[in-house]
Amino acid sequence: MSKNTEVKSNRDRYAERLKAKYPDKEYADDEALFGQINDDYDSYDNEISGYRDREKALTDLFASNPRSAAFLTDWRMGEDPIVGLVRKFGDDFKQALEDPEKQEALAAANKEYAERIAKEQEYESQYQQNIAETSATIERMQQEQGLTDDDVDGAMTFLIGIMKDGLLGKFSEESIHMALKAIKHDADVAQADIEGEVRGRNTRIEEKLRKQNRGDGTASLGGRNSAPRASRTEENIFDLAAMAK
Repeated sequence: MSKNTEVKSNRDRYAERLKAKYPDKEYADDEALFGQINDDYDSYDNEISGYRDREKALTDLFASNPRSAAFLTDWRMGEDPIVGLVRKFGDDFKQALEDPEKQEALAAANKEYAERIAKEQEYESQYQQNIAETSATIERMQQEQGLTDDDVDGAMTFLIGIMKDGLLGKFSEESIHMALKAIKHDADVAQADIEGEVRGRNTRIEEKLRKQNRGDGTASLGGRNSAPRASRTEENIFDLAAMAK
């Protein structure tokens, strides 16, 4: 190895992997780094658990009926599933179709299939409608707020990440904080407006009092205008009270 070649620590190498996977996140300290590692391991564990459950289900199916394993294997290799059913189940398949006792079950299965296809088509129609509305919303926001394509891509990547985590039952502290800020935003803005209005009124009252105090000096003795006058504060006390409302 060349003496000029920089040898990176395992921590630095792993931090680079995380940075490539999560470009919008920062790992300034070990707490943030290990927090992300724990989140990733939780996700991996959930995925592996799902794989194992599905594998066990298939293993149990194949053990109960070896012909099902052959049928699925041939289907995976490109054989037409209808042909595969006839080839693997032959007379059993034909007899099941002709068995009067199974006609009701076959009719129910066919109805369920038709309903599922209809529902999938409905979902697809709703998806296409919603995605069109989303595209229009993004375009409007870009025009009104001056958002760049990178801004939109970053926001959508973040939202898709939350959606994927939600499907796995995973809600990070970052996502929860984001939701809390969104929920409290309107209330915080309203409170800030009220506090700003009160501060502005108080400032106007204090400024008016300072001006009055500067003009309340003692009149010159012997002067023609030496007669005492009512205090400006007394004259305008109701005006000041009205301002403080």
